[in-house]
Amino acid sequence: MRMCVGCREMKEKRELIRIVRTPEGETLIDPGGKKSGRGAYVCRNPECLKRAIKQKQLERQLQVSLTEEVSQALIAEMNRLSEMKLPEAEGEPGT
Repeated sequence: MRMCVGCREMKEKRELIRIVRTPEGETLIDPGGKKSGRGAYVCRNPECLKRAIKQKQLERQLQVSLTEEVSQALIAEMNRLSEMKLPEAEGEPGT
């Protein structure tokens, strides 16, 4: 079980999308949940991501300051992902 940083609800890992701060300092959406770096989880609902950004929960979890440009890029990517049906988390049986 993981907690969405937007709505603070506990959900199965496969129901959430991971946002990661890579070791290089880049912040991006990691739909497969496999990239290395510090991660935070949000529901597949774009509103949860917007709430996490607005309340600075994402910044606290990732220990990074998000610029407006990065925030907008994350929201755009989440909107794109929410429009297409995502497969269950790739290669993650029972985690």
